[in-house]
Amino acid sequence: MLLVRGPNVMRGYLGRDDLTAQAMRDGWYITGDVARLDEDGFLQITDRLSRFSKIGGEMVPHGRVEEALHEAAGASGQVFVVTSVPDERKGESLAVLHTLDPAAIPAILQRLAASGLPNLFIPRPDRFVKVNALPVLGTGKVALREVQRLAAERLAAPRP
Repeated sequence: MLLVRGPNVMRGYLGRDDLTAQAMRDGWYITGDVARLDEDGFLQITDRLSRFSKIGGEMVPHGRVEEALHEAAGASGQVFVVTSVPDERKGESLAVLHTLDPAAIPAILQRLAASGLPNLFIPRPDRFVKVNALPVLGTGKVALREVQRLAAERLAAPRP
């Protein structure tokens, strides 16, 4: 988790102690980013905390699952985006929006399972949702709220 502090970082929300308590810890601002320092001391932001699912008490990073899916598919561009949907047994389960032919998903899941990725990081086959295009914002970034909405809507639909 990336936390920052310094004279250029806010000290809190004016008149909103409740929001300040959520955003600040002992003078450190909680960015919501997950980051790592490389061996040269450069900071690399690798994900957002909001891009995790809590499955059976374990935190599963959506970015890592997306990376593994793209690798298993041999995709050169983004064809998967991972989110979560409620799950009665485990709290949440992974859901994947994709633009591929659905017939390709079983082979991708086999390669994913053989890759050594923890089982908890492997989405269930019935949690893949085919879309014509991944939703994006005007900035070109993936529209995560729309991804969440589409996954919830499509996976909540009654199965034939």
